[in-house]
Amino acid sequence: MQECHPRLPSVNDGPTVVLVGQPNVGKSVIFGRLTGKYANVSNYPGTTVEITTGTVSLGERTFTVIDTPGVNSLHPHSEDERVTRNILLDRRPDVIIQVAATKNITRALILTSQLLEFGLPLILCLNMSDEADQAGIGIRYKELSRLLGIDVIRTVAPEGEGLAALKKAILSPSAGAPQATFSPYIERRVDAVAALLDSHGYCSRSLSVMLLSGDPDLRKWVECAYGEKTRKRIGSIVREVERHFRQPTSLIVMKTRQAEVKKLVSRIVKKGERRRSYLGELLGRWTREPATGFPIFILVMMGLYYLVGAIGAGVFVDFLEGTVFGGYINPAVISLVNHIPWEFFREMLVGDYGLITMGLTYAIAIVLPIVGMFFLAFGVLEDSGYLPRLAIMSNRLFRVIGLNGKAILPMVLGLGCDTMATMTARILETRKERLIVTILLALGVPCSAQLGAILGLTMHVSTAGFVTVALVVFSQLIIVGYAAARILPGSQSDFIFEIPPLRMPRISNIVVKTYLRVIWFLREAIPLFLIGTLLLFLAAESGLLSILEKALSPITTGWLSLPPEITWIFILGFLRRDYAAAGLFDLVRVDPPVLTANQVVVALVVITLFVPCIANFLVMAKEQGIKKALAIVAFILPFAFLIGGLLNLFLTVFNITL
Repeated sequence: MQECHPRLPSVNDGPTVVLVGQPNVGKSVIFGRLTGKYANVSNYPGTTVEITTGTVSLGERTFTVIDTPGVNSLHPHSEDERVTRNILLDRRPDVIIQVAATKNITRALILTSQLLEFGLPLILCLNMSDEADQAGIGIRYKELSRLLGIDVIRTVAPEGEGLAALKKAILSPSAGAPQATFSPYIERRVDAVAALLDSHGYCSRSLSVMLLSGDPDLRKWVECAYGEKTRKRIGSIVREVERHFRQPTSLIVMKTRQAEVKKLVSRIVKKGERRRSYLGELLGRWTREPATGFPIFILVMMGLYYLVGAIGAGVFVDFLEGTVFGGYINPAVISLVNHIPWEFFREMLVGDYGLITMGLTYAIAIVLPIVGMFFLAFGVLEDSGYLPRLAIMSNRLFRVIGLNGKAILPMVLGLGCDTMATMTARILETRKERLIVTILLALGVPCSAQLGAILGLTMHVSTAGFVTVALVVFSQLIIVGYAAARILPGSQSDFIFEIPPLRMPRISNIVVKTYLRVIWFLREAIPLFLIGTLLLFLAAESGLLSILEKALSPITTGWLSLPPEITWIFILGFLRRDYAAAGLFDLVRVDPPVLTANQVVVALVVITLFVPCIANFLVMAKEQGIKKALAIVAFILPFAFLIGGLLNLFLTVFNITL
């Protein structure tokens, strides 16, 4: 059969296992348990949707394992769902493992119904079984396995429970049989479409049902795979069905699935006594109700401020920069470099803009401890289940700016990395919502290292200064979001969101996540820090830096009332936001300080509202198109200087000292 979607590269040439499941069911944990630490993260060809691949060796066989994006349906409504569906069609895996949350068995089995129609070997992995037990939901696993005709495995992935049985099932999986039987009229049309595809022997029933449900993307796939003649014949059958029913065919198909699943659930679910955790339920309710959720949010932010600002930017930065680099590494390197006869190379390595004395020192001694503590705190919030509760609590606020509570997830992820967060904006259902979130992320959501440096800088200004920065940035996000919601064309989606229970964070999970994120940061940041330092050094040596300082002086020294030294920080802000924040952090801590408290506040506002780093710009261009990405930068750059100047003017006119 002709290949109509680009194939995801294999880790090896052996058999393939594909993990499929709804969001937040533990697929990634299952993937990690199967493959260990050997994983490759890449975009699915032709998209910005990330796919994780790895390998697992079982006996004498080595399987490629693919972790697909979370899906609620194989009738796609988003790019993530489309990619998962296409992987199943194009790769035709040897084994599909559906990972499901046991306590949400009804929703899971609707997806199982769709997967069974592919006719491919399938394993149902009922994960988070401990939570179902706690909720008093008992599953007759053997009976469910018998009725579906496939292996059904009970797992608790973080504990490794059921993983041995899952690996054993991979070696001898069963295909099962379709569960949903539609009305005679639809079944005849399903058979008619399948007959046109049967000669190719390729998931014909699944394709037939999806085509009758009205999937324009799949029709293009059929034309590519089977030819225009087959596509037209199928199109006439689809139009006939659409004329026959007053309701969309997709709705009729879904209602049939739901009815079949309801019967199945009544046979395999047994209700038991619920083991209630009154404290957990109370905290869960408090974190999502505005009256109590907002004070809890303030406490969480205060804890984050202390951990990142006081410990990370204070204790650890002082130790690494002052003792390790200042006392040992830099003096030793300077001593060695002084033997180099060429002053140009000495300055390039250990001068004011030296690759070691500035580039490595900034990356490892200043930014690393800050970002490391942020990743640690973020891991706790993520593992506890607190972040989804912010979505419930913030839904009303996000409605004002044309979004819904789901938008809190990319916004919070932006505090880790705006580049990754821009990609996660795909969880929002409309183009308008994705564009608004992309604009807000680029405008005023500081990444982890930048946020850490900001928190560190606030140790050098008053509480009023910190509050001023926070209020100015937050107000601009609201104003810009409100304006974008009314100017940009498009609709606003409904808010349907499932939240997991609050859990006690697992130390092992947090340690592993923090370690992997720190490694990712070092791999990405250190090369860019060195490149940025080299560019800065060359600009200084060639006189370009002085020219830029003079050219920008009407803005920096005039409109913003900042010293000329701030110019190079703004220039490097486009390369990496955290580099600019680290440079500002360095200017404040010298004795005497280069900046006053008011200047620190103005500079923080400008840098936070400044253009996104180059990596984020490239992702915006890929997600939204180069024209929209350039338009966003063209708006943000003057806007940041405008707001910073207005703040400086306000503080000056009213003679306010922060």
